[in-house]
Amino acid sequence: MSNKPAVVLVHGFWGGAAHWAKVIVELKRLGYDNLHAVEMPLTSLGDDADRTRKMLAQIDGPVVLVGHSYGGAVISEAGNQPNVRALVFIAAFAPDAGESPGGITQQNLPEAAANLAPDSDGYLWLKPDKFHESFCQDLTADEGLVMAVTQKAPLATTFGDSVTDPAWRHKPSWYQVSNHDRMINPENQKKMSARMQARKIIHLDASHASLASQPREVASLINDAAAATAS
Repeated sequence: MSNKPAVVLVHGFWGGAAHWAKVIVELKRLGYDNLHAVEMPLTSLGDDADRTRKMLAQIDGPVVLVGHSYGGAVISEAGNQPNVRALVFIAAFAPDAGESPGGITQQNLPEAAANLAPDSDGYLWLKPDKFHESFCQDLTADEGLVMAVTQKAPLATTFGDSVTDPAWRHKPSWYQVSNHDRMINPENQKKMSARMQARKIIHLDASHASLASQPREVASLINDAAAATAS
């Protein structure tokens, strides 16, 4: 077994744990054996943070907790667990106490805001015919199609759920900004990463789906966080 910490990966809106597929392969190549990807219900921040805490509780030893997109709000809420050594934000929300992803979004609307559509049950979808250009324009059309068809919509009310005591105020954090993100405005990403005083900030010429389009660079940042917080 590797002496490296466990890595727990937290997905965002309009996707599931499998969005981390390419990063998982890269982390394995770097020697990480204890890998986990949370599958969240996307029904509320409380539900999603609780699901993440339950996974963290099953892991003995230190953890690097990684969140993509809305997953950044989840790791901010759930990351105060004692075995979490580091937080890594991948094109992600990092709300402060009392802030919500929706509130942050309103500060600088993203290009793709008009491509979101609620359904009659209160779930918010990214229009399938707009998914590729909105979420993952640097992936192939086939990859975009699969992501569109398999997307996991959140309850729209989840956008308004606020973080209570953000873990990034207590734990060392790393951040990756996607320069061509159409889902979370890059200006918001820059503000959030600066505010948290991230140990390292990298900028990738990537879409919102940097975890799929540039997995090697994302895995390298996770590795940096693990190395910097090793016992």
